[in-house]
Amino acid sequence: MAFESHKEIGDLPKNHNSCDFNSQSQLDIYRTNINSFPILKSSSHWKNHFKQPSNQSQKLPPSKSILKSEEPGLSSQNTNNTSPNSTEQSFTDLPSSVICEILKCLDPKELGIVSCVSNQLNNLVSDHHGWKKFYFDRWGPPPSPVDPQMEKASWKEMFVEREFRAKCFMGRFTMDTLHGHTEAVRSVFVLVPANLIFTGGYDYAVRVWDLEEGFAIGASTSLGCTIRAISADSDLLVAGGTDAFIQCWKAIDGNPHLFDLTGSNSNSNFEFRLWGHEGPITCLDLDSTRIYSGSWDMTVRVWDRSSMKCVMKLRHRDWVWALSPRGTTVAVTAGKNLYIWEISTGEPIGLVLNPHKGNAYALARSHTGDLVFSGGEDGTIHMYDLNTRSDLVISSMWAPHTGVVNSLSFEYPWLVSCSTDGRIALIDVRRLVVNRKNNCASRARTVVVGTGEVEPPQRMLHGFGCNLFSVDVRWDRIVCAGEEGVVRVWNFSQAIEMERRARALRRVRLENRMRRKKAQMEMMGGGAGGGSHCSAAAKKNALNGERNGVWHSKRGVGGKLKA
Repeated sequence: MAFESHKEIGDLPKNHNSCDFNSQSQLDIYRTNINSFPILKSSSHWKNHFKQPSNQSQKLPPSKSILKSEEPGLSSQNTNNTSPNSTEQSFTDLPSSVICEILKCLDPKELGIVSCVSNQLNNLVSDHHGWKKFYFDRWGPPPSPVDPQMEKASWKEMFVEREFRAKCFMGRFTMDTLHGHTEAVRSVFVLVPANLIFTGGYDYAVRVWDLEEGFAIGASTSLGCTIRAISADSDLLVAGGTDAFIQCWKAIDGNPHLFDLTGSNSNSNFEFRLWGHEGPITCLDLDSTRIYSGSWDMTVRVWDRSSMKCVMKLRHRDWVWALSPRGTTVAVTAGKNLYIWEISTGEPIGLVLNPHKGNAYALARSHTGDLVFSGGEDGTIHMYDLNTRSDLVISSMWAPHTGVVNSLSFEYPWLVSCSTDGRIALIDVRRLVVNRKNNCASRARTVVVGTGEVEPPQRMLHGFGCNLFSVDVRWDRIVCAGEEGVVRVWNFSQAIEMERRARALRRVRLENRMRRKKAQMEMMGGGAGGGSHCSAAAKKNALNGERNGVWHSKRGVGGKLKA
């Protein structure tokens, strides 16, 4: 494989074998030399060139030459003529630090392709620090404690394992039904690091469930109002009610379930309330330093977690239904509109007027915050890309529901929604994200289930026959609850293993069927007296598909296989 370059590439040090630079000046020199490669400016161009054979009979421009060893004293005329003894250098002959800089331009799929080329590239790709960035961009930091099987795994192995597990939502599942609430459940939240589920609703209590076993751990005392929003992390649990306060519980060291909701601990430092809103609280969220709350008083309040005081108030023109903070911005749906606020300045930086026919009740964002999803009263789901342009436009749209979309939850690559029609929709946005990066999706696409139009891979879970109010997706679980007061947990953890066993069983059955068919053909071909006629009949049946032969007697009259 030949490489086109300027002659300045010979100034690169060839004894540098690590991906670390000793000084900023050396890094600038390397980047300058990298930019001298016209072929490195596009990763897709580089990959296509990489697949070409090394010996190409094409004429190079006069200003460029094939990278080769040049001896002092050679004239320019001898340099331009490639002799049979000249040594051409390939991409792998570059210093490892330069290769690492090039690998930063590739996505995970392209890195996987490069790792299959040679052992040297496989080692560089496996140790490439970009895998950690890919993991954090899609799913954030891994939950703690880490799975013992993945404790010593590299970031590449963790990324591949998580990407592989994402396929489980298209497989088989088991469903657990959790009973305990006496009235409708308005909010569910899954805390994966602690294997806990938090739920709240019209019975005025917050309940805690074990995610793995599905049994009830405990419940809070009556808060005196409907619980409409719950959020938590490993240090803090917050619940918002219709009485305009935020109930807070701090984690207790040594408590296996983190929080004591029963009120047995009289220390006010572990359980307290935040007051400030003037209407029912409809949505809550947390990050490492702030608490975000939205209310029917048409405001979003930002609270400092260290002082537990309100530090910012974002005013809207209608009731706030949902919010989702990421990084330095927070997305809010208020009334019929969608807002994007800059937290540091408190100023709106994006606005979508009337994205749905009616109110926009649901909201979700990707971990990096560049993808925003909204669900509305008209049963549609919209996706907005914050990186495409300054103004917010719909990049994709789905209509999987016939009722109001009450809740959305996203964990790459799955967007999960629940509706008043009693159904749950699973939408895989992986293809849309790839098309977005490749600039292949230049206009919005409408995806309608059951109309025969082009649609992304998705799955519908239904059969509940009642309003579903809240849904949450984490790892290989989907948790949903609604009007009937029952919490359902879909467990896809064994889906991949079940699919492997099913495929192995089908493979064994196919092998046995082929083995029996082969034995039957041998018996028909080797029989005494008229073996050639039997062989000809067998060939005729196999080619013409006749099913009235003696060896097809296992088929019934209707042509269906017996069980």
